[in-house]
Amino acid sequence: MTTVYLCEKPSQGQDIARVLGATRKGNGCRSTSSEDVVVTWCFGHLLEMAPPEAYDPALKSWALDTLPIIPAQWRLVVKPSAQRQFTVIKKWLGRASRLVIATDADREGEVIAREVMVLCGYRGAVQRLWLSALNDVSIRKALSQLRDGAETHPLYLAGMARARADWLVGMNLTRAYTVLGRNAGYQGVLSVGRVQTPTLRLVVDRDRAIEAFTPSPYWTITSTLVPQGVAAPAFRAHWQPPVEHCDNQGRCINETVARTVAQQCSVTGAQAQITDCKKERKVAPPPLPYDLNSLQQEAGKRFDLSGDQVLEAAQALYEAHKITSYPRTECRHLPTSMHHEAPDVLRAVLAMEPELASLQPMLDMSRRTKAWNDTEVEKASHHGIIPTVASVDLTRLSTTERQVYGLIRRQYLIQFLPDHQYDATTLTLSVQGHPFLAKGKATVEPGWTRLFPSSKSTPQDGDDQQDGRGDQGMVPALPEGTSCAIQSVDCDRKMTTPPARYTDGTLIAAMKNIAKMVTDPKLRAVLRDTAGLGTGATRANIIATLKKRGFIEKKRGHLVSTEQGRQLIDALPSAITNPDTTAAWEQALEDIATGTGTLDDFMRRQLDWLNTVVTYAKGQTLSALAATVKDNALPCQCGGSATGTAKSWRCAACGNTVWKTTFGKKLTVNQTAGLLAGKTVPLKGLVSKKGKKFDAKATLTDGKVQLSFD
Repeated sequence: MTTVYLCEKPSQGQDIARVLGATRKGNGCRSTSSEDVVVTWCFGHLLEMAPPEAYDPALKSWALDTLPIIPAQWRLVVKPSAQRQFTVIKKWLGRASRLVIATDADREGEVIAREVMVLCGYRGAVQRLWLSALNDVSIRKALSQLRDGAETHPLYLAGMARARADWLVGMNLTRAYTVLGRNAGYQGVLSVGRVQTPTLRLVVDRDRAIEAFTPSPYWTITSTLVPQGVAAPAFRAHWQPPVEHCDNQGRCINETVARTVAQQCSVTGAQAQITDCKKERKVAPPPLPYDLNSLQQEAGKRFDLSGDQVLEAAQALYEAHKITSYPRTECRHLPTSMHHEAPDVLRAVLAMEPELASLQPMLDMSRRTKAWNDTEVEKASHHGIIPTVASVDLTRLSTTERQVYGLIRRQYLIQFLPDHQYDATTLTLSVQGHPFLAKGKATVEPGWTRLFPSSKSTPQDGDDQQDGRGDQGMVPALPEGTSCAIQSVDCDRKMTTPPARYTDGTLIAAMKNIAKMVTDPKLRAVLRDTAGLGTGATRANIIATLKKRGFIEKKRGHLVSTEQGRQLIDALPSAITNPDTTAAWEQALEDIATGTGTLDDFMRRQLDWLNTVVTYAKGQTLSALAATVKDNALPCQCGGSATGTAKSWRCAACGNTVWKTTFGKKLTVNQTAGLLAGKTVPLKGLVSKKGKKFDAKATLTDGKVQLSFD
């Protein structure tokens, strides 16, 4: 009688095996000596949905008349890289009398396990291990509370519905619009996806809002005041204009009124009087540890790292160096059972960074902030990202890995520093009968802000709190009735500014908070509960795909939509680009997961929707996209023209191809144009397979770039 525990990843399996006493190493598994308990694992998704040509070889060619493609019987295939591990799992499931699903405690984790069970033909007893943290205490507790497999089966149905619907959209609409694009002369792939496309629309809409923005003037009045009769420093107060002279942001847009008020406040002998004073001692707890998206946002702001760069570094810290916990999490809280490990984690951190020893006397390792919250952790499949008890030589880390590790380490250590305390003072004044306001903040106890040494380090955690580093305009607490002399009055004309362009970090934040774009209150609530567009683990990859496809590009640290990206959004029906569609889908998927909806009903509605949008697509020509292709064509030596895709320039007439990145170097348009014209182009900074840089001359010969060194 063998019980098999099926985990999502090797590290997870090894942690569970240790607690179960399954310490004998096997091929892709761990077991007890008697093999009555076997722990094996996947590598995330071992299986993938079969491509169209697996159903019909004729579908390998992309054509409008073959659409829509709707499988009669859905198929899963083993990824080539996972075949060996799948064979191991299949062997053990064939011997199992009981299977315990031990994948991540979420919809995708359920899908990973059950799709393997289906392909292996497992029909035995099933239980579910519901686990969010991989420390020994949490594992033992979860093992003592195994759930019946039927309890979580609806999660699998919801995940399967999501996967099939995404396949239908991606395969059918990507093919449809790519064929339309090729008919217009565009040779790249016009990929369409349920999450990818609304994300592209975010960037396109933001760019167009910036371009259409017309600056408008507004006026501010700032007065420097000197308290009379008391020993107190001068301070600055700001005019509070009447609402009837303001825009919807509270800014005065009436120059005449502003100039008149400034003049009245500047007359000889003018006085200001305190009409109200509020001084409040405020306490700010430390921000929470990071989840993946908040880590990507902070690293993007501080170090200009893209989301996929941060994910790659965080994954290396977890897998290769083992000094941080699992990074693909959407939870920022920690299980209370891990609190006792704090001294060991601190020792590991100090072993790597002895310069932090001066901080040790300030750390209270018994302190429990709001980060330690079992209720929040149980809602997720993983806890927040924190350092582990392992140590390495930090010089072995890349620069990006050190930067990301520093953020993770900091966010954990501040949980054991005191709260930040500051005095917030607000003075209400009357200056010649006009209302003014002065606000200031004075630090009382730096607390956790000691690890935020500059204003550039403001924690970007989404918490509604003060960051509290330093004083922000000293404002004395003056009693009501205190008079102040007017030292100066400045009336300034300012201009409104457009919204900021997206960065990787702010686009990830917008995807997570996409509910703000949805107008229907019910759908907005759904998106908020389901964390918006994509998941914490997929958002960076979606942005990277949009870059790869040439729909967005990075310019001076910001993400900007390309003309191809804009034309694609314009060509697609709003049902695909609008986040409302994602909200409606998530509502239906949630109904399936809770048992109030069925897979069959969901798929029936999906097929009706798909037929409608494919029929719409077949009636389009993408003529506007053709204009962008013409504008971006380069002349070829054969007399034809080469059009650009995300990766290359290719001449449709003769097939001459110049890859945009050649021998590790990103070519300029001028260099590419020279090669296509038949010229010899000197290239510097090429990179060999061994990573060494070199210079060479390049020519386009037999349709390919050839190098010479004479």
